[in-house]
Amino acid sequence: MSNSAVSLLRTQYKEAAGWLEGTMGGVTSAVAQYAPGGKATPIAGHIAHILSGLDFFVVGQVAGQAPLIASTFAGKTGISEPPPQGDSTEWMNTVTIDAEAIQAYSKAVFAAVDDYLSTLNDSDLAREIELPFGKFSV
Repeated sequence: MSNSAVSLLRTQYKEAAGWLEGTMGGVTSAVAQYAPGGKATPIAGHIAHILSGLDFFVVGQVAGQAPLIASTFAGKTGISEPPPQGDSTEWMNTVTIDAEAIQAYSKAVFAAVDDYLSTLNDSDLAREIELPFGKFSV
């Protein structure tokens, strides 16, 4: 079996994860909570949304494992409250983070996703799964 597509996907994923971790480097909890007003959402809402989304959908739904937020990182994610189902606009504006704790959660989520990707071959990418917002290929 070929793994060139999976290899490319893993490389792109690692680059994106590294970019996000680099962007968050040095961001304190206070900076993350800053609400600039208007339509802009605090950093805390974005990072909490990104990480919990990867955890729930990739680790939980696609990989079929218990999301870290509900297992090994239950109560330790650094996210003040789990995301709601449905519209998360209000949550993204009010959720708070503990910058140190969320950094550990981030590393664990990124590692769990990469661990899952490492088990795939190219043909696995055609598998379709049903998510709450539609059907998607892995």
